Amino acid sequence: MAKVILITGASAGIGQACADRLHAHGWSVIGASRRGTSSAAWTPMEMDVDSDESVLKGVTTIVEEHSRLDAVVACAGWGLAGPVELTPISEAKHQLETNFWGAVRVVQAALPVMRRQGGGRVVLISSIGGIVGIPFQAFYSASKFAMEGYGEALAYEVAPYGIEVTLVEPGNVRTDFTSSRRDVDCSGADETYSAAVTKAIGLMEKDEANGVDPRDVAAVIDKVLRAGKPRRRVSVGKLDERVGILGKRLLPYRLFEKGAKSSLGV
Repeated sequence: MAKVILITGASAGIGQACADRLHAHGWSVIGASRRGTSSAAWTPMEMDVDSDESVLKGVTTIVEEHSRLDAVVACAGWGLAGPVELTPISEAKHQLETNFWGAVRVVQAALPVMRRQGGGRVVLISSIGGIVGIPFQAFYSASKFAMEGYGEALAYEVAPYGIEVTLVEPGNVRTDFTSSRRDVDCSGADETYSAAVTKAIGLMEKDEANGVDPRDVAAVIDKVLRAGKPRRRVSVGKLDERVGILGKRLLPYRLFEKGAKSSLGV
């Protein structure tokens, strides 16, 4: 019997690449997104991760149709760009509502099913931006920093029930994440941050355009799901991005910050 997996954010990017790869490798894939998805291979589902009701309905439907849920990959997310000072609190909250709380909703709905069946896998899509703060994308970074702490704590709680948790930390990836990033409206403000924002976001967009293929991230997730003892954290990206993670952990902070500034566009 094929193992059953729910992938959120499956309409494009990393989520879609995961759905395609895992279906090809024998999983029974349910690919969910807010507006629904279309695929001739795996099963599409309309699910809004910002809604308790939508998530619970989706997971209930999966269990009714398949009698189990073996894995969840939480890919749903988007980016918000702009200065912290000028970002409306409502937009900042919306960023965390999808990127962080959306993953939490899906995991909470899936855990009772996994416990009853004696195990499961949870893969949370974090980011290198959840280890190294990204200027002018502070609330995106905040959502991923939160994911890091949540995933680590969750792993301790669910390990006794045979449930494994892995945080996958991509660097720059070539997806429509770049074109769909939302910009804070700064039209009514002075020009305090305009030059710095233009430089930093411009550099970020260039790096994303030259980032790894989303299929590379899907390959790592596939490996995590097949591992007998999956790692807690796995980074994906170009070498210089991944070296930044090591530098953050090992270097004195001021030295790390000095080296990181140019790569972050500040």
